[in-house]
Amino acid sequence: MGGWLVATLKQLGAQISGYSLPAPTNPSFYETMNVAGMLADETLADIRDVDAMRNAVQIYKPEFVFHLAAQPIVREAFRNPFETFSANVMGTASVMEAIRACKEVKAVIVVTSDKVYQNDEFEWDFRENDRLGGREAYGVSKACCELVLDAYRHSYLQPAGVQVASVRAGNVIGGGDWAADRLIPDIVRCFSTGEPLRVRSPHATRPWQHVLEPIRGYLLLGERMISTPDVYCGGWNFGPERDSHKSVSWIADHCVQEWGAGAKWLLENEAQPYEAKRLGVTSSLAESKLGWVPRWPVEMALSRSLSWYRAAIAGAPMAEQTAKDIADAVL
Repeated sequence: MGGWLVATLKQLGAQISGYSLPAPTNPSFYETMNVAGMLADETLADIRDVDAMRNAVQIYKPEFVFHLAAQPIVREAFRNPFETFSANVMGTASVMEAIRACKEVKAVIVVTSDKVYQNDEFEWDFRENDRLGGREAYGVSKACCELVLDAYRHSYLQPAGVQVASVRAGNVIGGGDWAADRLIPDIVRCFSTGEPLRVRSPHATRPWQHVLEPIRGYLLLGERMISTPDVYCGGWNFGPERDSHKSVSWIADHCVQEWGAGAKWLLENEAQPYEAKRLGVTSSLAESKLGWVPRWPVEMALSRSLSWYRAAIAGAPMAEQTAKDIADAVL
């Protein structure tokens, strides 16, 4: 998401500075798209290093801050909960400390997750005022981020005139994500090498959407935060229409059909850590207050994603296809 956000902002003419650890995978969207070449400045460091973070923000003097840095993998959070809480919770506190020391910042958007809500497996989709919580380390760490942000918002940032919002997107997909234990990257890795995909939770349902859908929402929200202070702060959901809430098996079947010869999936029979069977968010607030509505149904999101991956695997230059996706989804 960070790479696609940078590419979108660059296409819109923004001057962008970045702060992140080095890309965690090879290949990566960062390398494929030469994201470093889109940046005016770049710091490769841990967000928990509060001195480095504060120094970078003082040098960059940003008007607007997007905070996306996190340990984002659910199964990695299960294996290493302490590291996940450290990166996601204290990392967010570090970013907020750096922001409150920089008088040039006007607005902040923090990307958390649709997994911040206390999920009791009810039939309705989560609204922004539903209870935060969770039963596993990743979701709880992101819910804690919301609480950290709320404390900084009310105690320090809003009194200083800094607008602050959090955004909770549905399950994002899109070209360039090569992380382990994510469905679409796993599908591409397996299908491109002729290996069967092993699916651990075929009946789990998620709100699938292309990464550019919430990015368009973040930009709409950011524009309003600057133009109408104090009105657009708080939490916002950005998720797909109900028709795009699909089971893992539906996604796998659709990708098998889209990919073609040699693509298949099998059920993984090993014991798995806890994950909610159903998850969905309603974006009625964004629809009514921002005029944001999803543009691509899940079928289009999958088609664009798989097309991007296949072109990248074939060694095609990806700038033109990425720019076209951004133009079609955002501009």
